[in-house]
Amino acid sequence: MRIINFGSLNLDYTYSVDHIVEPGETQDTKERKIFCGGKGLNQSIALARAGMDVHHAGMIGEDGEMLVNLCRQENIHTHYIWKVAGPSGHTIIQVDETGQNSILLYGGANRKFSKNYIDEVLADFGEDDIVLLQNEINLVDYVIEAAAKRKMRIVLNPSPYNTQIDSCDLSKVNLFLVNEIEGAQMTGKEDLSDILDEMITRYPKAGIVMTLGGDGCVYQDAQRRFYQDSLHVPVKNTTGAGDTFTGYFLASLVSGMDVRECLMVATRAAAIAVTREGAADSIPTRQEVREIDLDFERPQEHGMESGD
Repeated sequence: MRIINFGSLNLDYTYSVDHIVEPGETQDTKERKIFCGGKGLNQSIALARAGMDVHHAGMIGEDGEMLVNLCRQENIHTHYIWKVAGPSGHTIIQVDETGQNSILLYGGANRKFSKNYIDEVLADFGEDDIVLLQNEINLVDYVIEAAAKRKMRIVLNPSPYNTQIDSCDLSKVNLFLVNEIEGAQMTGKEDLSDILDEMITRYPKAGIVMTLGGDGCVYQDAQRRFYQDSLHVPVKNTTGAGDTFTGYFLASLVSGMDVRECLMVATRAAAIAVTREGAADSIPTRQEVREIDLDFERPQEHGMESGD
């Protein structure tokens, strides 16, 4: 079983601010730092640091060599990363004094995927291999269709949510990783329980992991619903925490862990990430996740009969 991540590769321009800028406001910034990021890159790094053998499929621009170099440093396979004309994708990130962020995203090279490129990459993969997707690239719908034809297992993090997701055949997705806002956008529901009920009604064969920020996370499938509390740690920067969670949850699942253990491991990894600056730079190693002294209860099952 192999993992191929069709994902974004971004340069993150991160500014430290007193507060997130409001419409019409001009604000001095305290500091600017440049990090390697993008939801795709972050999730590949999280998978690699969690011990997975991961291939990354993505596009960089003429300014993106540092992104490829970082992948190589992290032992991520870079054969499917292609260079195209123009700039790489990048973000403008504001981080306030509480660690909260606001992100402006420019797609750049991430929006230059072609069907021929996708077909060429997937020709090397097959049944039971895993394709991981986020929504910072184009042709997500085509990747889902092509991967399904090859009987691959499809994992989707539909972030940032937009109408491109509506064009996808989501019935082909095996595992969703979403936050509560994305779940509401996908279902039209507001209450957490209603969102989960609607998603499992629409996609009864899928597993659903929903992160709830400071309120923890929940896993839902046709038989089970598990809640996991968050860990209270000093927050420096929440950028990349969700990607850390995604990578560690998927790595734990592929390794054969029970869903409840996957939730615990991913929660611990994300808790470490929010105490650090940057996105890719904040992702912990597997050893750090194992050694961190954070004790908490196993996830509790609610509202459905156990599938164990």
